[in-house]
Amino acid sequence: MKNTRILLVEDNPDHQELTLMTLAENDVLNEIVVANDGLEALEYLFATGRHASRDARDVPALVLLDLKLPKLGGIEVLRRVREDERTRYVPVVILTSSSEEEDIVASLQGGANSYVRKPVDFGRFVEQLHRLQAYWLLTHEPHGGRP
Repeated sequence: MKNTRILLVEDNPDHQELTLMTLAENDVLNEIVVANDGLEALEYLFATGRHASRDARDVPALVLLDLKLPKLGGIEVLRRVREDERTRYVPVVILTSSSEEEDIVASLQGGANSYVRKPVDFGRFVEQLHRLQAYWLLTHEPHGGRP
């Protein structure tokens, strides 16, 4: 059975709550795992630290990754995800409020599948999350090389 878990990497509690609420209101029934910083995201993905008891082969179907994170930034998290064969093909969507050109370029060059700027407008945010869910969890076929 295809894993449909979503890893949300977001340090801002308000943005976490808004994202979770938006996913729930749009009938996204996937299990959502929240990591509060970049280090926690890597611990979850690679089953280390506080997530050492987890099976590292059980990778999420989608990672929603903020860029401006404590402990380890989003670009570094993305780099490590793409370097590891277990997570190399996991879709990573940058979900951030940054509109800085250097962040966009670094994300896409680093292997992000998409870059979505979090709008302030709630309606647009709901619409963008719904589109992400429809494509990455319902339409997209994972790469054949994925373990």
